[in-house]
Amino acid sequence: EVQLVESGGGLVQVGGSLRLSCALSGFTFDEHVIGWFRQAPGKKREGISCMRSTDGRTYYADSVEGRFTISSDNAKNTVYLQMNSLKPEDTAVYYCAASRGILLRLWALVYDYWGQGTQVTVSS
Repeated sequence: EVQLVESGGGLVQVGGSLRLSCALSGFTFDEHVIGWFRQAPGKKREGISCMRSTDGRTYYADSVEGRFTISSDNAKNTVYLQMNSLKPEDTAVYYCAASRGILLRLWALVYDYWGQGTQVTVSS
């Protein structure tokens, strides 16, 4: 059974940091693209970062470029999202997702599997 399980969310103050984890099971990171998305109350789901296993290339949305870093530990079959310099507008439920394709894009439609999400709250 394919599963993605996010962890690492929580409450943090403005300017603080969190590291989210996305543990993959039922498949390996090889030949997949893993993306991170978020959704704040009343807002559309936003793609924020993705990583392609075959070449290690990454992509970031403008809203997080320079503050967030996506990485992977293939031995642990886990993908991470390091979030620094957090702002109140980063408050959202964060989801990881996996695509069996090769497109390094933040289009939700190309992702086949989704985690259940983890809450991140940034207090001012």
